[in-house]
Amino acid sequence: MSSQAVNTTESLLEPILQERNLELVDIEYTKEGQNWFLRVYIDKEGGVDITECGEVSEELSEKLDEADPIKEAYFLEVSSPGVERPLKTESDLKASVGQQVFIKLYEPIEGQKEYEGLLKSYQDQVLTMEYKVKTQKKTVEIPYSKIAKARLAVTF
Repeated sequence: MSSQAVNTTESLLEPILQERNLELVDIEYTKEGQNWFLRVYIDKEGGVDITECGEVSEELSEKLDEADPIKEAYFLEVSSPGVERPLKTESDLKASVGQQVFIKLYEPIEGQKEYEGLLKSYQDQVLTMEYKVKTQKKTVEIPYSKIAKARLAVTF
């Protein structure tokens, strides 16, 4: 059910976002405790504000009520992806070159399944990342096919 809910939501959402020059970052349909949540993450250059999220939420809610793709009760949440934005596509990775990222892998590379560091490049479906082990800088190349999750990372 969850992939159908996500797909239907995406098709209903696209015209709403296009009209406002917003981009879809991610959609999640998940159960937490007793409750179901349909979470929509949107963004644009310079970020989205609470007013834009509210307008998209209202319009999407109407469309979802009309189409009724989700039979159980759920909470709809529309928000920005935040500072640790997920990197879902190759174009997201290309756009994030030069930024700090966190990468989780399906299987270890050089004995590690998680890396956090500077994304140096993304070419030919391989990302090159610089990370630190104590005070020593190291570089790792990670094939796109081995990435389970990727997101921007906040550093202090």
